[in-house]
Amino acid sequence: MAKKIYFLMCCMLCISFAIQAQVSVKGIVLDKDTKEPLIGVTVYEPSSKKSAITDLDGSFTLKLPSLDNRKIEFTYIGYLKMEVPVTDNMRTVLMAPDAVVLGDVIVTGSIGIQRKTPVAMSTIEPQDIEYKLSTKEFPEILNTTPGVYATRDGGGFGDSRINVRGFESQNTAVLINGIPMNDMEWGGVYWSNWGALNDVTRSLQIQRGLGASKVSAPSVGGSIAVLTKTTEAKKGGSVYYGMGPDGYNKISANFSSGMTDNGWAISALGAKTWGDGYILGTEFESYTYFLNISKKINDQHQLAFTGLGAWQEHNQRSKYDKMLITEWQKQRDLYQFNPTYGFDNDGQRKTANFNHYHKPHLSLNHYWTIDDKSSLSSSLYLSIGQGGGYAWRGSSYTSLYGVDSNTGILNTAYRGIDGYMDYGKLQRENAANPNGSVAAITDSRNNHTWIGLLSTYTKKINNIDFYGGLDLRYYNGFHDGVIVDLMGGKYFIDPARAGVKYSQNAGNPSWVNEKLDVGDVVYRDYNGYIVQEGVFANAEYTKDKLNLTIGGAISNSSYWKVDRLYYDNEKSDVGNFLGFTAKGGANYNLTENHNVFANLGYISRAPFMSGGYLVSIATSNATNPNAVNEKLFSFELGYGYRSSILAAKVNVYSTNWRDKTMVQRLGNGEGTINMEGVNALHQGIEAEFTLKPVKNFEVKGMASIGNWRWTNNVTGYYYNDNGQAVDKSGNVVDPLSPDHAKAQINMKGVKVGDAAQLQLYLGADYRFLKDFSVGLDYLHQANNYAGYDLPKANANSVYTIHTPWKIPDAGTLDLNARYRFKIGDLDATLSGNINNVLNQVYIADAKDLKVTNETPSTWQDVAVMYGFGRTFSVAIRVKF
Repeated sequence: MAKKIYFLMCCMLCISFAIQAQVSVKGIVLDKDTKEPLIGVTVYEPSSKKSAITDLDGSFTLKLPSLDNRKIEFTYIGYLKMEVPVTDNMRTVLMAPDAVVLGDVIVTGSIGIQRKTPVAMSTIEPQDIEYKLSTKEFPEILNTTPGVYATRDGGGFGDSRINVRGFESQNTAVLINGIPMNDMEWGGVYWSNWGALNDVTRSLQIQRGLGASKVSAPSVGGSIAVLTKTTEAKKGGSVYYGMGPDGYNKISANFSSGMTDNGWAISALGAKTWGDGYILGTEFESYTYFLNISKKINDQHQLAFTGLGAWQEHNQRSKYDKMLITEWQKQRDLYQFNPTYGFDNDGQRKTANFNHYHKPHLSLNHYWTIDDKSSLSSSLYLSIGQGGGYAWRGSSYTSLYGVDSNTGILNTAYRGIDGYMDYGKLQRENAANPNGSVAAITDSRNNHTWIGLLSTYTKKINNIDFYGGLDLRYYNGFHDGVIVDLMGGKYFIDPARAGVKYSQNAGNPSWVNEKLDVGDVVYRDYNGYIVQEGVFANAEYTKDKLNLTIGGAISNSSYWKVDRLYYDNEKSDVGNFLGFTAKGGANYNLTENHNVFANLGYISRAPFMSGGYLVSIATSNATNPNAVNEKLFSFELGYGYRSSILAAKVNVYSTNWRDKTMVQRLGNGEGTINMEGVNALHQGIEAEFTLKPVKNFEVKGMASIGNWRWTNNVTGYYYNDNGQAVDKSGNVVDPLSPDHAKAQINMKGVKVGDAAQLQLYLGADYRFLKDFSVGLDYLHQANNYAGYDLPKANANSVYTIHTPWKIPDAGTLDLNARYRFKIGDLDATLSGNINNVLNQVYIADAKDLKVTNETPSTWQDVAVMYGFGRTFSVAIRVKF
């Protein structure tokens, strides 16, 4: 018995010695440039084969047998691998991005830093973009962040739209490496032009509210800040192939030379994406490319050239082709039905909606490290856009719309018994018509040249970080409409020319009734010019736990156009609008875990050129004498918490928007009402969290509750569907004429539509093995009020708007998985996605057709567009 007790005591003593011999090595891993904690870094000690993963605050604990002659390896996607000698307390480990000139990009890139920048912001991790975007549109990846509502709109390739806190895309700034991308004339973004972002985005951050933009004319609703990949510091590359339903295919390849001994580095990427489209008749093809050439001249100077773009063409389903719910149920293709899909006289498949565009973006960046406390970063950029979209023109073209937008019912004038468009019928009628084609297909071309300079100087003075700079832009946009298909007719007479009394050519019968052929110009032919000069400055005071920031900007926007169709190359009056921004904020880190922030600001922004200063930009040189700056006052309060297992943020906001200019559609091709002096109030609360309760398991969540509504009644002016001002009888008049018809729109208190005002998200990712991960994401959207068109009514009438129909609540579940393995000595990743796993039928967009009724609208009064059903994708990437 004594021997057994002795043996047991020896075993316990050996175990005790073994336990005592283990050493706990602790540290924290941060991004070298931003000092942000890196979550999920693999920490590995080869000889003992011990490993750990960094927590939400970047911290790690690794238990080792001893400290003798050991090195720890740190690996993370997009960062250079590090080997660090072991000490008992590693303290801070700074990992450098796998890029040569990323520091330059960050300086100009308007990226906010958690627990420092007093702005509500969310960051999408690079691995989420690579593994979760799948076949979705680029903006949809932001749906898991508070306040963002993105849909695929009509459903064609790149035709998605995005709202932030209820503000449309034209009021949400998109910045690529700090350079603004929104259309200079009306502020919108065509995402089909930016297909390359799916492949080249290194970091994606959504900044809600005032944002941290380093430009002179900031956004109203928020900013989408994209940092692209730069020249990789390590030599190598990868090849990729992905496939999905409806003929979806994508191939890509990228390569980086790494930094050579003489300071040169090159990275390049090319990709092709093609398919038939989920929606019937929405075939697409896209070629994307990216090139970065960098030269490290010396320790003070770096040069980098970046070029990216996406040539694409795709058939479309119009966003205006929303139908009654009962109409959708009649279609053999159900929610994948395309109202403009059909067949021509030869039995060939045809759709009248087609888009083609190429918008290469080129920039030359210079980064100058003046000394250890100051630097100058400059970007000279050029954007060249070429392309357009097809549109119907003619005396009876409204009957060729897929849907009558007054009723939400399919137009049947040119539709076969199978439900598809019978374009052959139109071709036969046009061929037999002695007066030429009653309707023809035209290409609305929108080419432009945009040159800009963005230069930012930074200086550290004791506890103050100062930056200031120049934001200069010149834009020349060419717009016309050219006939591409007479649809069987011998010629075409442009009805837009008839009755244009204010035109210099109106009295010329040969001009009004000119017989036009393919290649001739119709409807419009002009150039729009914009020059913007701006300066901006910001100062940040940081001491201990406190960060104070104050900034401002001043910009002057000049607008004019030159018309060649209705005028003899006549230049319009030049409008100059001086805008400014004043903002400030503070962040205070109460402890290592808790922080609070606040910000407020006032913006006076120039009206847009299109629909603001030039009231009928397509057909008239008349300017709006009532055009004034839009005004915005915003404030925000926020709280954050961060520990090794939980990171959480919550904020409240209020944005008061005044003197907005809006263009509201009338019925089925019956024109628009341009409203001036519209006011709105956007308020809400937003929260998000990330939780790592156990090793290899992560949970993310988000909640966003908004209350967005219009706050006043306004006056609107009538324009026909050709953009021409009309009197109460529909006759074309000068936009400044006293006969220009107007209407009163009573909309005070009405909810802002077209975006969910309540959003909930919950996602979970679990790594079963070292190389196998699975994730689930559930998104619930509610309190989404329909948009609306005003019904056609007599001029000088009164519209009383009621709260639009509320779209039923809906939730979708997505599944993703990825497996890492070796092919010889090469690293490979196999990934798969199933979007909308449960095949949930839901309405993504809606239009209330009876919003002016005295009684609330029902489901029978709305035209809708359904979201995508279940789709899948699989992909493999091999790195070399």
